[in-house]
Amino acid sequence: MRDGFVKVAACTPKLRVADPEYNAAEILSVIRKLGEEDVKVMVFPELALSGYTCGDLFLSDVLITSCRQRLIRIAEESAGYDALIFIGLPMAFGGKLYNAAAALHRGEVLGIIPKENLPNYSEFYEARHFAPGFRKAVMMELGGKQVPFGTDLLFENGETLPGLKVACEICEDAWVSEAPSGRHAKAGATLIVNLSASDEVIGKDSYRRKLVSVLSAAQASAYLYASAGEGESTQDLVFGGHDLIAENGSILSESELFRNGSIVSEIDVARLIAERRRMNTFRESLGEGYVRIPFFLDTAETELTRRFDPAPFVPKDKTDRRERCEQIFTIQAMGLKKRLEAAGIKNAVLGLSGGLDSTLALLVTVRSFDLLGLPRDGIHAVTMPCFGTTDRTYDNACELARTLGVGLREIDIRESVRLHMKDIGHDEADRDVTYENCQARERTQVLMDLANKLNGLVVGTGDLSELALGWATYNGDHMSMYGVNAGVPKTLVRHLVSYRADEAAKAGDESLSKVLADIVDTPVSPELLPPEDGIISQKTEELVGPYELHDYFLYYFLRFQFPPKKIFRMACLSFEGAYDRETILKWLKVFVKRFFTQQFKRSCLPDGPKVGTAALSPRGDWRMPSDASSAVWLKELEEISC
Repeated sequence: MRDGFVKVAACTPKLRVADPEYNAAEILSVIRKLGEEDVKVMVFPELALSGYTCGDLFLSDVLITSCRQRLIRIAEESAGYDALIFIGLPMAFGGKLYNAAAALHRGEVLGIIPKENLPNYSEFYEARHFAPGFRKAVMMELGGKQVPFGTDLLFENGETLPGLKVACEICEDAWVSEAPSGRHAKAGATLIVNLSASDEVIGKDSYRRKLVSVLSAAQASAYLYASAGEGESTQDLVFGGHDLIAENGSILSESELFRNGSIVSEIDVARLIAERRRMNTFRESLGEGYVRIPFFLDTAETELTRRFDPAPFVPKDKTDRRERCEQIFTIQAMGLKKRLEAAGIKNAVLGLSGGLDSTLALLVTVRSFDLLGLPRDGIHAVTMPCFGTTDRTYDNACELARTLGVGLREIDIRESVRLHMKDIGHDEADRDVTYENCQARERTQVLMDLANKLNGLVVGTGDLSELALGWATYNGDHMSMYGVNAGVPKTLVRHLVSYRADEAAKAGDESLSKVLADIVDTPVSPELLPPEDGIISQKTEELVGPYELHDYFLYYFLRFQFPPKKIFRMACLSFEGAYDRETILKWLKVFVKRFFTQQFKRSCLPDGPKVGTAALSPRGDWRMPSDASSAVWLKELEEISC
């Protein structure tokens, strides 16, 4: 359970209707196999010991007694496996019969959970045989021991993973307007298991998938769903064995329909706890009336089979990515549109370098002006050649302005910078940070003063990744009157510009598409040091590290505040084959150091629109003292051995 991960499984074994002995043997076979794989939580379908489609045979004492006996046998024979196991069976109690789930661990039946909501429509007539479950637990005798019986049971792990709290609901319970899992989650459950027997009709698998995903998101929980499959009677229905594992709205694993088996994944309990801690609208109750049942899992490494997207800010699916890009453009443009309207301004000024960030900012500004019905010549793009400018970026800036139909002004700042360095007594041959920042601040001074002259607004170009690393000159490119890219990480900036290149090509605008494609292929650089043989010499990613790594670190650090060791472990899996462990560790240390030391730049950011779940505005998403210490985080990284 290192780093909060625990391995879980949803299982649909072979079965025979009304044959508990056969079904118990099949269930045990699955338990043994998954036990060898160190699975810690297993869930089997609704009424798995008897079969869901027994009809009036459910009223037979022979079937009921056999299921109870086989349950005790499974508990005894699975005692050697360190797992919490949920199995469905008909359970007689107090003169009534219940559709129930039994929770087993290390040879003991820890509790019995009855189904709360019984369907009595169409093809399902459970009320004919079963009584609805009740919330307040009572004690029942099972195998010579007293066992709690009721819906409001919470199974809580001990010291190895204290956040692992498991509750159970059964099939129809999830389909009602107030699912029991909602109150289970409020009582502290981080994992909900659902034992189901959901038949297959056209489109139901899609609906079921959405339901499980939404339940896990609404409850900030993991959701483990096991459904009946082949072996059930097909007299009137067919069951597909649709098993699902979800975590906070995301499907981690899903079975193939009409094929019995098991799906396995790891849920991240620490992530769920972090999400709940962050959401002040998620209010845990005291769980009054719940019986809390302890169980203790052995410490395990939990080998990870799930994978973590190396580009968490960028959708993998091409269609999703196009839709996301369009939505982000709209958010950025609407933000700037409102700012221009509110200020009564009809001119915008921005520095156009021929790089990715300024290109995106210009594209957004153009859309804002189009939305406002303002002429594009009110957009004043300014190219400011200096010591590091290359022909490639200069030509791309000029061509981009021409193809978009915006105003372009060239202001060579070489002499201004030289005069400033002379004024402060800095030798031009000393190409240190002062040499670089003199250029960056001169660019900003030009833009600000030009905006005053034109009654315009300076549009900022810096992105989220640069803000995280502090890769901006304080009161230089760090400052603007509205930062349209403030919520967009560098890896996403590239995709946004690529998207606009593709859209231009589809519209037949080859000139725009060509220049945007070349800008995407240009190395990221502030161009503050002279080029070598006309080629960019100052490549940002060689200095601060690959942005794909930093954006990965940023997402998990900012969104969930994962500890550095966990981020490192996940990154090694995500970037396997691309970066070795030493390289990942090196740049993770750089990220942590820079993130802490550069907070002072983020504490006085200009306004800018948030576009995703991770943002750094000091007025909303991230509030941190500028002088906070990074010692604890760096110490944890120093303990990592490669």
